[in-house]
Amino acid sequence: MVDFRLCLALTIFLIIIAELLASGDGIPTTLECPFHPVTHRFDSRFRRGSDDLPMDHPRLRRNVTSFFPEQISLAISSPTSMWVSWVTGESQIGSNVTPLDPSTVASEVWYGKRSRKCLSLKTGFSTVYSQLYPFVGLLNYTSGIIHHVKLDGLEPGRKYFYRCGDSSLPAMSREYFFETLPLPGPKRYPHRIAVVGDLGLTRNTTTTIDHLIRNDPSMILMVGDLSYANQYRTTGGNGASCFSCAFPDAPIRETYQPRWDGWGRFMEPLISRVPMMVIEGNHEIEPQVAGMTFESYLTRFAVPSEESGSHSNFYYSFDAGGVHFIMLGAYVDYNQTGAQYAWLKKDLDQVDRSVTPWLVAAWHPPWYNSYSSHYQEFECMRQEMEALLYDYSVDIVFSGHETYDLIHTMQVHAYERMNRVYNYTLDPCGPVYITVGDGGNIEKVDVDHADDPGKCPSAQDNIPEFGGLCHLNFSFGPGKGKFCWDQQPEWSAFRESSFGHGILEVVNSTYALWTWHRNEDIYKEKSRGDQIYIVRQPHMCPTASKIVA
Repeated sequence: MVDFRLCLALTIFLIIIAELLASGDGIPTTLECPFHPVTHRFDSRFRRGSDDLPMDHPRLRRNVTSFFPEQISLAISSPTSMWVSWVTGESQIGSNVTPLDPSTVASEVWYGKRSRKCLSLKTGFSTVYSQLYPFVGLLNYTSGIIHHVKLDGLEPGRKYFYRCGDSSLPAMSREYFFETLPLPGPKRYPHRIAVVGDLGLTRNTTTTIDHLIRNDPSMILMVGDLSYANQYRTTGGNGASCFSCAFPDAPIRETYQPRWDGWGRFMEPLISRVPMMVIEGNHEIEPQVAGMTFESYLTRFAVPSEESGSHSNFYYSFDAGGVHFIMLGAYVDYNQTGAQYAWLKKDLDQVDRSVTPWLVAAWHPPWYNSYSSHYQEFECMRQEMEALLYDYSVDIVFSGHETYDLIHTMQVHAYERMNRVYNYTLDPCGPVYITVGDGGNIEKVDVDHADDPGKCPSAQDNIPEFGGLCHLNFSFGPGKGKFCWDQQPEWSAFRESSFGHGILEVVNSTYALWTWHRNEDIYKEKSRGDQIYIVRQPHMCPTASKIVA
């Protein structure tokens, strides 16, 4: 009876979609691709950026004492397990810092299916990290105690209540709750999947997150560049939209690590009840003593690296209902001879499209991008990996929108959705690439396109912070013989310079609704920046994966 009602509801929904499309007033679909390229220019009524929130802002400052938990967050471990993470104790910053002893505080999560009845207990592990600089005048940092506990044996699609901390001190959090996602299956999908990148801690960030919360997601994809702690000197003060411009004499790309603590507090009201899946961006590199990098990213976030067999927090995969997500690392070896590529091939081989019809990939820097600021920056990664993703019929690719612009010496961000494309050629079996690097950080939105007069970067600009330089001239089409097109490329369907976030709603094994929300539309009813149904055509596009029955 339940299956019949579900099928009936789904049939009615699809009939409504068909009627809307037939009326001419409906939402477009990728079946109509390719779309004629559209550009929405920056609205000059708005500022291109905003300042960071100060550390004494109510959403950033520390509001607990002693070893009570703060910065509480969730991450998916598997369809029946969830990571719970938090921080206890105070971080330290100064010339001489002494790390806290993680063994002094237990890592406990008490949980259950009824409020105020958290009778089940799981324990985990805890650690600290330090950010140290071998330069006179630079301050060092050591974190609070960071805890990670995995709750397993959970029922899918069920609400759980939990408290975390150390019951022996006692130092326990208040009660929180989360809802597990559905098991993998072609008829089971998360309610809404939020996608956001390049977030930071500005007033624009506040609007983005407040808007995102109103859209009620059941999980979040965070596609890199989180806190922007590396826009500061170690002494704090004011951050800069361009670090090298504001601090040309800095001996190293410094960070003000307390911004990470502020970011955890800022995000806690959302990610303590909605799991957030992260992937590293270049702002997480954070070099320090002895060539160490990524310490804050690697220590603060739990991801299903062991569960997915990658054994690396830089790349991993997971299932959420009938969607298989692949999170790739652009700042570790992505060559075809490397460990990440071998893991990716094995992971793709194991995907059963009759169980998880949708295959979604995400990484930080985009391969397809028509803005000047990071044009062809990660062309090497595209050349190494694109054919593999195409062979396995990846449906959607999400990226952030970030690179260092040697022309304007600033970081820039915007939104762009591509037509289905493979190797710069329109292809009905190629993925839909979407760039959502417009979360609201201290850097400004990008307004320059590589096809604008005088805005095409040189082949020596946009040098990646990892990997080689593989810039190329086009050998076919309207851009033949050129590094940049002289018009919006045909593979770029829609682009706009605004801050915002996206929501993916998977309807069934072939239809998914993608909506991009501008920040300025938060107070407008039913206003959408960009909206389209992404339609899979598994019987038209051969795949190395198992096909939906």
